[in-house]
Amino acid sequence: MENISPANNPLLDLTGPPRFGAILPEHVEPALDHVLAENRRTLKQLLVGGGSVTWDSFAQPIEDMRERLARLWSPVAHLHAVMDSEALRTAYNAGLPKITDYYTELAQDERAYAGYKAIAASAEFAQLTQAQKKIIENTLRDFRLAGAELPPGPKARFKALMQELAALHSKFSENVLDATEAWELHITDEKDLTGLPESARAMARQDAQEKNREGWRFTLEGPSYIAFMTYADDRERRRQMYEAFVTRASDQGPTAGKWDNSELIVELLKRRREAARLLGFENYAEYALQTRMARTVPEVINFLGDLAQRAKPAAQKDFDELRQFARTEQGVERMEAWDVAYYSEKRQQAKYRLSQEDVRPFFPETKVVPGMFEVVERLYGLKITDVKGIEVWHPDVRFFEIRDAEGEVRGRFYMDLYARAHKRGGAWMDDCITRKRTAGGVQVPVAFLVCNFTPPVGRRPALFTHDEVITLFHEFGHGLHHMLTRVDYVGVAGINGVAWDAVELPSQFMENWCWEREALELIAGHFESGEKIPDDLYARLIAAKNFLSGMQFVRQVEFSLFDMRLHSTYDSDAGKTVQQLLDEVRAEVAVVIPPAFNRFQNGFSHVFAGGYAAGYYSYKWAEVLSADAFSKFEENGVFDRATGMQFLQNILEQGGSREPMELFIQFRGREPKIDALLRHSGLAA
Repeated sequence: MENISPANNPLLDLTGPPRFGAILPEHVEPALDHVLAENRRTLKQLLVGGGSVTWDSFAQPIEDMRERLARLWSPVAHLHAVMDSEALRTAYNAGLPKITDYYTELAQDERAYAGYKAIAASAEFAQLTQAQKKIIENTLRDFRLAGAELPPGPKARFKALMQELAALHSKFSENVLDATEAWELHITDEKDLTGLPESARAMARQDAQEKNREGWRFTLEGPSYIAFMTYADDRERRRQMYEAFVTRASDQGPTAGKWDNSELIVELLKRRREAARLLGFENYAEYALQTRMARTVPEVINFLGDLAQRAKPAAQKDFDELRQFARTEQGVERMEAWDVAYYSEKRQQAKYRLSQEDVRPFFPETKVVPGMFEVVERLYGLKITDVKGIEVWHPDVRFFEIRDAEGEVRGRFYMDLYARAHKRGGAWMDDCITRKRTAGGVQVPVAFLVCNFTPPVGRRPALFTHDEVITLFHEFGHGLHHMLTRVDYVGVAGINGVAWDAVELPSQFMENWCWEREALELIAGHFESGEKIPDDLYARLIAAKNFLSGMQFVRQVEFSLFDMRLHSTYDSDAGKTVQQLLDEVRAEVAVVIPPAFNRFQNGFSHVFAGGYAAGYYSYKWAEVLSADAFSKFEENGVFDRATGMQFLQNILEQGGSREPMELFIQFRGREPKIDALLRHSGLAA
């Protein structure tokens, strides 16, 4: 192997944030091979080291190795998501099996397993910190879940399954991205744009100009698609747009069969089930729940069933009202799936005199972002400032630093807010660097904050819808969980080691401030005049808060039930298709039944490429926690610093060092109740 070092390979330079300006696809494989070889050498020395096995002599070096590999791979996976290219995709896909191999190897190593068991059984264990103990307990559990106790044949098979699953996840994601980018709606006659607000037209015009085209270009990227479906009067074009979107990566629609994920889904499900059965579980859902707050499949199914029962009558009422409105006010006899967003907007305007476009001028990025920082400052006594001169991957990206009242740097983060080509859809937070204590002091955590919002158009700042503001607050909540941790061990610092169904608590919790008048004073102001949201507009915004919330609620339950059944009772060999299962779930809980060509599942990246397999219910589960947590602020004042500090100290700073229920009780003084969620969703009796 050539002489490789941080000097000639920026991926090996771990002295600070990633050097995005210098990282090239050809750096990926050599750097990865180098670190994997080094880690394997170190592990070999640890395993044959002799002498007593302690945290310092054994567990900490393995923690450091894991972290080094994560630090190297983090910018690679990140660039693959936000600046995808053919060369980078190739490098990423070449590295994926090597990483999967390494982690499975480590997780199945009987000598390493024995080392952790020895620490757990030693007198030293009682002297370890809470975080260290939790890492040992989690690691022992993870060894079992990775097949460390399996005989050689099944163990090798489990490892092969992990490899195949990693490749399938990546392929699923790529198919969705390629199918999303392959389709466009190109309009050259302005009369075909009736109904669309100026913001949507300007974005589409800018998009066309960037492609050296005349007219307006609409795509399946979030901001473009949502605007068209919500406002365009042209029903036939809405149908085209809808069909293109809901058939991405499938056997239907305009790109039918080209990037079809149908077979991939079946292959994924088969391998997940086989892996779970090798470990003695009945199905994949049972296996997945071993690391969650919810303990059993029936517990989750009952939880979702209870929510469906409470929400479906409200959802049906919502939908009937919408159909009635479309019929009497608009003369539409039969409302189709591509009409729902359009007539929802029309109904909201008629009922509340409110449109997302009415509030957009009051949410310029130049007000929302500093305002959000001020909300956090008031709650937790933190100061957030812009930092210049940091290497980024795109000119739109900004970098910030968080300090506490004592001046200590608590975290840093990148913010990449706008939709663009070659960037994965959706919004997410990811960790770049995790907090840990080193010989030189504390390593400051760094986060990636990524959204796909409407970009600035011309000289105007980016103007957000209220929904986009909520999304931004949500992702920033995840970021705060990662960055404000006080835990000094990577395995349970920040979001690491947090049960998947509790990880959405800090993010959903942050959304609440987007509705509070006191907070809106900070985050909203007209982009031209600086005027605050008028009282009348605020009253309409609040009145419309739960408009169609029953429909949205059952939609989440539908996705959750589909995911849970897919991973617990579904068997592709029994003759039923994935589509038939989804249709059954819809018949039970949905009120909007989509057309037969809809292939929602083929783009369901959360579950087939994003870590939410048998875990989509987590959104609703954590919503119970977040609504109940926020109700304490409703009692004490939404900017009550004492309550804010309690949330900071009991939830955000603790990371995964304790069980989430224990932390919640510490904050709230009791176990969570569902009442606040039902009240916030307008479903309370």
